[in-house]
Amino acid sequence: MTVGLFDTHCHLDFEAFDVDREEVVQRALDAGVCKFLIPGTQRVSERFRLPATPGVECAYGVGLHPYFIAQHTAEDLAWVATELAHDPRLWVGEIGLDAHCPAWPLQEQLFVQQVQLAVDYQRPLIVHHRDTQQQLLELLQPFTPLLPEQAGILHAFSGSYEQAREWVKRGFKIGVGGVITYPRAKKTRRAIAQLPLSSLVLETDAPAMPVCGHQGQRNEPARLTQIVNALAELRTEPEEELRTTLWQTSCALIASV
Repeated sequence: MTVGLFDTHCHLDFEAFDVDREEVVQRALDAGVCKFLIPGTQRVSERFRLPATPGVECAYGVGLHPYFIAQHTAEDLAWVATELAHDPRLWVGEIGLDAHCPAWPLQEQLFVQQVQLAVDYQRPLIVHHRDTQQQLLELLQPFTPLLPEQAGILHAFSGSYEQAREWVKRGFKIGVGGVITYPRAKKTRRAIAQLPLSSLVLETDAPAMPVCGHQGQRNEPARLTQIVNALAELRTEPEEELRTTLWQTSCALIASV
């Protein structure tokens, strides 16, 4: 029996899926993708919950994403804290730093405040980065011994083996997404090939980050099969061992909350 797949980062709550969300989930199930981690990106009046579907399990996060830095307020941060207090299984994220977004000092402040919430409530992080890995590691340094042993996931990793290793040393898993399906992403592909398999988890970032051959199209969790196939080509482990380890790592991460 083929081991299932776990999409550890997909935005099934986004409007892009409003017209056919049930069909998207069914296509994922048909492809063997049966677990999802759905992060939050901004304050909402009512948190998203995927309608109950046989065979599907979901975990969720709450966070204030740097893309929406101009919209976030102190009240939004208080809302994140309230949600964490009321739901012991929530992750903190998606949070992070983005060099292509404005208000850098505010981004740093908000990131640190949300990491402090993760420490206070002992929850793992979902960390966004874009040309900001070094800055993130520096800001995280004083919190590293205070975070849960399973510190979280570095979402949508792109970079060198040396960069990835710094995150793994701090208790993070490396989110492996569609970037490895592109042959030109040589540095990232080399890094993913060298890292311990137990440090990797799969993700699509749907509806964003389309895989190779589907540029310009809406991404969806069913495409995780293309990512795991690309990973199998980069790694030396037998495919069954690869899938089993990825599944066990992801499930253990969710169970730690």
